[in-house]
Amino acid sequence: MRTTFDQATVRLYHLDSASEGGAATTLVYAPLAEALRLAAEQPPEVQDGLFIATDNDVVAYLDLING
Repeated sequence: MRTTFDQATVRLYHLDSASEGGAATTLVYAPLAEALRLAAEQPPEVQDGLFIATDNDVVAYLDLING
């Protein structure tokens, strides 16, 4: 993910690969810090399908926190 700051508005979404074609469900549009907090509260099986989208990039939540 390109450099951003903790107050940048991001989209936190879950990509359900079990659905035909993979359904994306938005959990929240919020500052990065809030989106990361919400993502951390999700069960591990949900975290596996979480993605964070900024205005210029998308990164898997687990890739971001495991850096």
